[in-house]
Amino acid sequence: MADEASPGRTTVERRSDLELVVTRTFAAPARSVFEAWTRPELFRQWWAPKSSPVPLLSCEMDVRTGGGYLLAFGHDAATAMVFFGKYLDVSPPSRLVWSNEEGIDTAVTTVTFEEEGPRTRLVLHERYSSKAELDESFAGKEGATPEQFAQLDVLLATR
Repeated sequence: MADEASPGRTTVERRSDLELVVTRTFAAPARSVFEAWTRPELFRQWWAPKSSPVPLLSCEMDVRTGGGYLLAFGHDAATAMVFFGKYLDVSPPSRLVWSNEEGIDTAVTTVTFEEEGPRTRLVLHERYSSKAELDESFAGKEGATPEQFAQLDVLLATR
């Protein structure tokens, strides 16, 4: 396994037929990394990979336990791909848990923010309801997530 503690290195790993784990260390305090995940004006700046031809069109977030989110990707609202769900646990600045409810199968994502001195170790854990759902997501995560997290690094360096 890759050195998960190396700043700037993103590991994307299948842990089982239903689980995906992504790990990266950021050179910023947990509070700052957590805010980048929970403030729409910051989230919009890094979530959509710049190499993607499909931009993040809108981002609505009610980040509290029981709140919800809605992300729309595309060039116009009529043809946008929409992703939505609920926040199941919001514990600043250490933990976020949300459901992904746009399909028949529901995935649950847990992100932990572990402060290690001036750095934060982020672990994103996704649990899918089927192997097929994970298979579909895995290819995209392997390519997009390192780019997203590199964009998050840039944002954190400017704050």
